[in-house]
Amino acid sequence: MNNPLLDFADLPAFDRIRPEHVAPAIDTLLQTSEAALERVTATDFPADWIPISRELDVATERLGRAWGAVSHLNSVADTPELRAAYNEALPRVTEFWTRLGADERLYAKYKAIPPATLNAEQRQAHSNALRNFVLGGAELTGAAKERYAAIQERQAELSQKFSEHTLDATDAWAYYASTEELEGVPADVQQATRAAAEAEGKTGHKLTLKMPCYLPVMQFARSSELRHKLYRAYVTRASDQAEGDGRKFDNSALIREILALRQEEAQLLGYRNFGEVSVAPKMADSPEQVMRFLRDLAAKARPYAERDVADLRAFASDELGLTDPQPWDWPYISEKLKEARYAFSEQELKEYFTAPRVIAGLFKIVETLFEVAIRRDTAPVWHPAVEFYRIERNGQLVGQFYLDQPARAGKRGGAWMDDVRARWLRPDNGQLQTPVAHMVCNFAEGVGGKPPLLTHDDVITLFHEFGHGLHHLLTQVNERDVSGISGVEWDAVELPSQFMENFCWEWDVLRHMTAHVETGEPLPRALYDKMIAARNFQSGMQTLRQIEFSLYDMLLHTEHDPAQDFLPLLDRVRDEVAVLRPPAWSRTPHTFSHIFAGGYAAGYYSYKWAEVLSADAYAAFEETAGNKGLPNVETGRKYRQAILEAGGSRPALESFKAFRGREPSLDALLRHQGMAHP
Repeated sequence: MNNPLLDFADLPAFDRIRPEHVAPAIDTLLQTSEAALERVTATDFPADWIPISRELDVATERLGRAWGAVSHLNSVADTPELRAAYNEALPRVTEFWTRLGADERLYAKYKAIPPATLNAEQRQAHSNALRNFVLGGAELTGAAKERYAAIQERQAELSQKFSEHTLDATDAWAYYASTEELEGVPADVQQATRAAAEAEGKTGHKLTLKMPCYLPVMQFARSSELRHKLYRAYVTRASDQAEGDGRKFDNSALIREILALRQEEAQLLGYRNFGEVSVAPKMADSPEQVMRFLRDLAAKARPYAERDVADLRAFASDELGLTDPQPWDWPYISEKLKEARYAFSEQELKEYFTAPRVIAGLFKIVETLFEVAIRRDTAPVWHPAVEFYRIERNGQLVGQFYLDQPARAGKRGGAWMDDVRARWLRPDNGQLQTPVAHMVCNFAEGVGGKPPLLTHDDVITLFHEFGHGLHHLLTQVNERDVSGISGVEWDAVELPSQFMENFCWEWDVLRHMTAHVETGEPLPRALYDKMIAARNFQSGMQTLRQIEFSLYDMLLHTEHDPAQDFLPLLDRVRDEVAVLRPPAWSRTPHTFSHIFAGGYAAGYYSYKWAEVLSADAYAAFEETAGNKGLPNVETGRKYRQAILEAGGSRPALESFKAFRGREPSLDALLRHQGMAHP
């Protein structure tokens, strides 16, 4: 029990886990899981849900939790030693899960379980399991089965390498700018970059490619030359176009091999392409249906996007004297146009969004709408900035979560929610295990003794990840494989996250979660009105950009020949949907971690697909809002019960219809994004 990864009494001992604990813990847990697999697949073991679960699921859940803790630390506190331990264990863990999912003895045992002996939750989990056995290669034999397993192991290795290259290429780049070069950049960003340079004993300002630094420079720096420098470094990360020795992180070969392996996997399983494999367990019927949906939405958004670009070009020429804007100029032109048109600046707005106040406001709306209480608590954490909370209803523990807000070296970019453990009526001890989640962001840290300031986009990101967290934490399902986010179709899993984003635009929510960093005054109504006026600024362009990524992803996994270069296809997609083109040396795919290292392969469309569901779900709150515009608690209860509490225990469409009483419609999304015809 000296190994913290083998202690399952409560929460992970993040403060005690060391790289040297990884191998022995994984060895022990793999042996235990192997032994459990052998016991349940013995001919005399009953084909009965609970005994199988008591033996096998208990063992594999522990393996999953320990490996989850190691993977999490690898994402948020990367060190050379931890990375080495993780990479050493990865092939063994992958090999076990692949073999488990393809074990024909276990598949036969599951097929022999009489569905009539199962409750509704177990039936859904059982049905998912049978489908997953087929997708996991359980019906393959001989050489095909061996090849399938080898493909899974290699893919895990390649995805991890892709992720490391992206992180390392981002962390490795820095530019030390003079104060003159940073003219126009917000004071808090200048302060933070100066402090970063000073910490290294250097003069000037340390600029990096991490979002809290990169984005404000691109939006506000008056120097086109400086923007060009950062832009070029950013869009060529991890590619053959990177500067200097940055090319050692080139992801080109990894992408080619990943695509070839996915295509081979699909053919082994009897599918024409990986797109069909990806869509099999999702809401969408086929890759063709997805592409029709994307192209239909693109056609609706295109006129708005073309108008957005025409406005930008006219403004750049007339007001900024830029007659031939370059790709690195567009964020700057956009910000200036927004300021001119709406007398509204992201920078002015940011002063009102102090992180503690935003968090308090988020908790207030969640507590009101979903009838829970959120309390600060203590737990072992991996970094002093991490906070830990518990969610209660009527004094009873519902779930717990970690919140890790600031960007830092060794932490991968972006934002995500991950589960630590699921709600589960445990078959080994009959106890109800409550769910635990991680919510991770990459926000700027506070400077000069002041609290961190969030952009409105940061606030939206926080609400988005919290929506995922609520889906996992508020579930009332007792069967682990379909509780919370487990078993939810991937193209519906973004519904609760995107649903929460809507509150970031409501006056009655915002005025309670804002306080000016200097004066403590809440957001003025006049500034809010400008923000709302600017809400759909460039929504046509943004929609087409998401469609570009989604369509490229799906075509890459359906029509593309992996033996061919993957870049010309992106040009083809841009010919079809883009209104602004990046330069020929831009390398978007090389850091497209969602599809090469994040589980969204042939699934990136899920964001747009689920946005239709989330906008329509939020429309129910708009329809029932009281006079003060506050969300209706009864509607909140109905949403919580139909969608959040049901988790993956039934198809997502059934949950949606239980809430709305009908099929989803595109109307609310187009209206929310200012693209509805009057």
